[in-house]
Amino acid sequence: MVKTYIFLIAAIFCEVAGTMLLPVSQNFTKVVPTVALSIFYLCAFYLLTFVVNKLPIAIVYATWSGLGIFTIAILGYIFFKQTLAWQAILGLFLIVLGVILVNSFTVKLN
Repeated sequence: MVKTYIFLIAAIFCEVAGTMLLPVSQNFTKVVPTVALSIFYLCAFYLLTFVVNKLPIAIVYATWSGLGIFTIAILGYIFFKQTLAWQAILGLFLIVLGVILVNSFTVKLN
């Protein structure tokens, strides 16, 4: 089960890296960031194929998207100086709490 979650974390990392390269690619006009983000997205989906064989797809997608959203919001603040209202920050923490709650019951079921 630990290996499955390592693959899921790696998939989240790749998806976040690809998403962070989207603005850098400037609408896919910059070749290097465009190629890099394509590779990251392909790696993310490849890694997810191993995870969906061990965990329910609803749990996988909720975890992948939820933690991806949270991480991208934090990195957007750090690297792109984007701001979030306190309500958005509260919502992001609720997403993380939801991911923890969903995964804590999933682990007990398996």
